[in-house]
Amino acid sequence: MENDGRLGGADFMRAVACLMVLVHHLVLRMDFNKLPPSLETSFIVARFGNYGVAVFFVLSGFLLSRPFWLALDRGEPLPSMKVYAIRRAARIMPGFWFALTIGFLISFTVYDFTLDGELVGRYIAGFFLMSQWHWRTFFPVQGDGPLWSIPFETTCYLLLPIGFLLLFHSKLGSRSALPGRLLWVGIIAAALVGHWLVVTSFPTDSVGRGWQYGFQGGAKEWMPRYNPIGFFAVFAIGALAAGVQTIIPSRRMAIYDVIAALAIVLGAWQLPRSIGGDWEGYAWLGIPYQFPFLPLAVAIALCTLPQSRLLANLLDNSLTRYIATVSFGVYIWQDIVLTLMPRLVPSSFGSGTDDVLGGWAISSLIATAVIFTIGTLSYVLLERPVIRWARTRESKNMRPATT
Repeated sequence: MENDGRLGGADFMRAVACLMVLVHHLVLRMDFNKLPPSLETSFIVARFGNYGVAVFFVLSGFLLSRPFWLALDRGEPLPSMKVYAIRRAARIMPGFWFALTIGFLISFTVYDFTLDGELVGRYIAGFFLMSQWHWRTFFPVQGDGPLWSIPFETTCYLLLPIGFLLLFHSKLGSRSALPGRLLWVGIIAAALVGHWLVVTSFPTDSVGRGWQYGFQGGAKEWMPRYNPIGFFAVFAIGALAAGVQTIIPSRRMAIYDVIAALAIVLGAWQLPRSIGGDWEGYAWLGIPYQFPFLPLAVAIALCTLPQSRLLANLLDNSLTRYIATVSFGVYIWQDIVLTLMPRLVPSSFGSGTDDVLGGWAISSLIATAVIFTIGTLSYVLLERPVIRWARTRESKNMRPATT
């Protein structure tokens, strides 16, 4: 089920999410009006790679909640919140702050945005992980769009242990497996109610709304359907999946291969079935990325892959493990590379050339190589050293239940 501390299938899912988001941003650089008709459907499907964000959220909820479920089922105390906070901060903050600062600097030095209170305020809100609460700060910097999701995810990091405080409360009595999982379903339901209240109570007006007005106009169009409470519902589905996976018998069986494969197919099917709808894939209660079908498909796959006989070993190969390892750096640096390329080389992605498709393909390959190089350097030189340093600050009696 676990090899070298890795949970079967998790690396594959992280690699898939990473590649989906990267392909999405590459496809955005293609002029769809100049596509051959035979390739139009393929590019439209690839455009829905933004659904990879939902895969990341489900996976994070799954992995981060497992120590809580294990401790709950063993009758142990709540895992150390200090260790939990240190590990999350060490994993996310150094890379995020560095990319955020570079994106902020190039926004007024390269892209010529006015260095005013608005630009500085967005950066400060992002730096302190508070940009997710208003459309004006939703995108904390002009030079790196994908950073919007990091404050969203850190909100989920905060809400996860709050939810588990309810499950660990002594007044609940029995800590048997089923009541805890049913209570977590209630937490998901509460998050959905909270999302509905946000959407109905805080609508945005139509002034300056739309992507034609830039990042802030796009944020105004996304919000309030994009809000941290709704994204916590996605995250919490991953946490529920961990609660189920931890009580599944550890014996490997072929039936788990079948279920996991069907779940992966079901998740992949959400992309082509979205053709003709919103690019954001708004579904139940207006939550994006085909909620709850895509998150549930990912959750089912994560539940069953660790117990699969062949599929997890096949999917968690050396390539997917490498992509998973550097995925955070790839995510936070890709937009900086993709937006700088046309500034440095105006013909990038086929712009102004006769062979638009060929130019786009060559530029995409170059960009991918550069992005993965930077992502690797980010992991080796910044992320991994900080993670290792943080682990040295933990004492044995502070460490949470192992996975």
